[in-house]
Amino acid sequence: MNNNIIELKNISKTYDDLTVLDDFNLSISENEFLTLLGPSGCGKTTLLKIIGGFEFADEGDVFFGGYKVNNVPPNQRNINTVFQKYALFPHMNVYDNVAFGLKIKKMDKEDIDKKVREMLTMVSLSGFEDRSISSLSGGQQQRVAIARALVNEPKVLLLDEPLGALDLKLRQEMQVELKKIQKKLGITFIFVTHDQEEALSMSDTIVVLNKGVIQQVGSPIDIYNEPENAFVANFIGESNIIDGIMHDDYDVEFSNTRFECVDKGFEKDEEVDVVVRPEDIIMVDEASGMITGVVKSSTFKGVHYELEVEENGRMWLLQNTKSAPIGSRLGMIINPEDIHIMHKGDA
Repeated sequence: MNNNIIELKNISKTYDDLTVLDDFNLSISENEFLTLLGPSGCGKTTLLKIIGGFEFADEGDVFFGGYKVNNVPPNQRNINTVFQKYALFPHMNVYDNVAFGLKIKKMDKEDIDKKVREMLTMVSLSGFEDRSISSLSGGQQQRVAIARALVNEPKVLLLDEPLGALDLKLRQEMQVELKKIQKKLGITFIFVTHDQEEALSMSDTIVVLNKGVIQQVGSPIDIYNEPENAFVANFIGESNIIDGIMHDDYDVEFSNTRFECVDKGFEKDEEVDVVVRPEDIIMVDEASGMITGVVKSSTFKGVHYELEVEENGRMWLLQNTKSAPIGSRLGMIINPEDIHIMHKGDA
């Protein structure tokens, strides 16, 4: 059975001869927390606006619950949006901001009161009903905006970088809160961000975009551990990307050394890109290493040290809880499951 709530088919959008989306296709499941992730200008906000009905595609179709909604305005799509700038009404208190959409629908006063209080409890703002918007912190304003959007019981909630204006600690707290709310209500969340850590910590599914084209769709674990191309490997976390030769299934050579890996299905002696995450490199003494190098820099990052190690003119990035003196030599061990092979030219 098809449980897709939104389907985008062959969507194209151009602004002033600049193609932002080109023959774009994506299906979004019911009750899914899906994140559109990519650098500025990759098309993610345009995509969100097309889903919400704030923009219309030049070509292609948008389906909502199996029905085509290409020209349906936002207020008829059963979709609500939370923007980075929360667009709260400054002349209304917290209660009236949240109740606004329900009053427009001319809902019974008692039902409005019940729903508003339930929603404020859910976003941890019970007791804030009479507070003015200007007296709230950024995080509290954000919660009001979410409550105002969710009280209408939309099938889909669109979130356009809603945590961007918050400080780091508050962002992390709100990431946890948003995920809890989404799971509790069972609403489809479509979240836009350029923050990789935010995407990895919150999402069921991540769609990595670059220049209006999908680079990879998958779970956070798949996106991080099995990047499909160099763009994804570089954009999601840190990566060492090295030239290699895939001699046979499970047999790759790089840094003038043969390694066992877990990949297969490549041409014999095919030139490949090898991806190794810096935290997956095991630091050992020089004599025990599969490859060796000289420590060029060491930077303390709080939970780990970040080391640059030069090996035959190539610079490796390592992350380890231990440091090593600059100028010293060390060995590196890489286990088979931590070596990821990609076809050359996948970018």
